[in-house]
Amino acid sequence: MSDAGTQQIIGALPEGRLRRVTAYIESNLHRELRLADLSAVTYMSPYHFARLFKRATGVSPHRFVLQRRIDAATALLADSSYSIKSIARTVGFTTASHFATTFRRMIGVTPTVYRMRTSSRLS
Repeated sequence: MSDAGTQQIIGALPEGRLRRVTAYIESNLHRELRLADLSAVTYMSPYHFARLFKRATGVSPHRFVLQRRIDAATALLADSSYSIKSIARTVGFTTASHFATTFRRMIGVTPTVYRMRTSSRLS
């Protein structure tokens, strides 16, 4: 039986391929992750992959990668020994300003404010 038998949503990316691409994303957050790279992991065309990925996850591949990067950044921000610039690079942003803008858009506060709020809760 093919991957189609394990699909949760009809017409969505098969579970095995979804697991493979999400593991690839997690392992490569620090790198540039292009749609062509992600679709190659699943052996699909970029367009077909993007449609099926969105059906399976509810978000586009780009949005999913951004969410994973921001999730990783929030964990790193709890450790105040890393600079914002270093965290930005670690989670795959080329500049700290792009990171800060994206972080604020998705979380609602800047990375610096998030760090201060997190560290004050831990104290």
